[in-house]
Amino acid sequence: MKGVRKKSTKQRRVNSRETQVKHLIKCFAATILGLVVGLAPAWVCAQDYPSKPIRILVAFPAGSPTDVIARLAAPKLSESFGQPVIVENRGGAGGNIAAQIVSKSTADGYTVLATSSAIAINVTLYKSPGFEMADFIPLLSAGASPNLIFAHPSVPAKNLRELFTLAKERPLSYASAGTGTGTQLFMEMLKKETRTDITHVPFTPAAAVTAVLGNQAPVGITSMPIALAHVKSGKLMALAVTTTRRVAALPDIPTVGESGFPGLEDMTWFAFFLRAGTPAAIVSRLNAELTRALELPEVSEKLVSLNITFTRNSTAEFGAMVGAEVAKYGKVIRETGAIAD
Repeated sequence: MKGVRKKSTKQRRVNSRETQVKHLIKCFAATILGLVVGLAPAWVCAQDYPSKPIRILVAFPAGSPTDVIARLAAPKLSESFGQPVIVENRGGAGGNIAAQIVSKSTADGYTVLATSSAIAINVTLYKSPGFEMADFIPLLSAGASPNLIFAHPSVPAKNLRELFTLAKERPLSYASAGTGTGTQLFMEMLKKETRTDITHVPFTPAAAVTAVLGNQAPVGITSMPIALAHVKSGKLMALAVTTTRRVAALPDIPTVGESGFPGLEDMTWFAFFLRAGTPAAIVSRLNAELTRALELPEVSEKLVSLNITFTRNSTAEFGAMVGAEVAKYGKVIRETGAIAD
């Protein structure tokens, strides 16, 4: 009887350990299940993405550099994803309309914003732009282009220094892509530097070039792709590029620094953004696929022909750049007193 009792006690201990182990396994499984269920929507969404068409909302009109980049990338994305990628132009309010729509969209990666450096300006320029930068995830910097200061061939100034000397002698006006754009703000900084008054006449980017071609405004400043063909044909006279180095497309045209204004530079950049809260896996995949598309030879050649330079970048790198650009333009806007509404 004594031996039997010892065996029963030992058996009870074994059973107790087994019960404890089973209980721990059940608890662990329940915990993992809870985590999986909690993360399931984002995980499943990322795994299945994309399962329907993707929309790219372009913040500017058809034919603009932002639009060209979006339309070059869209068919390549469609090939990779096996889903239609639709480009829609939602211009207006300096690019704010498209940004407002995307800022209120579902954070699922199916609505992409294609815009320019205007977005980094507008958050300060407008009292109520209808969005905040926190509403977005900076997805990819899709390229950048120098801005170009140019004039009608009848203007008796062959460089930037001569232009500002001329402006002190007689009234001049300049056309830009619009009030508060990077091009206008840069020209205002030059005016402040030279203590010269040149009247600003706001246009859309393409209309600014047309205005100078027709001598409605004798001087203009836009991103280079819009004016480049007219400069090469001799219909416009290039005065300076806004980069720190000369550009290959116009090797004989000096930089603003070389023209006597060291330290002043500016670029127009083009980019894609997503709604804040989009799952990280989708953000990463879109960044990779857009990078692949923009590096394809046929796409890269087209960008080079427009003097748009694309360098691959991560979302973190682009996010840091956006933060710096918002701060830079905010300072310029405060110093020049520019305001849009």
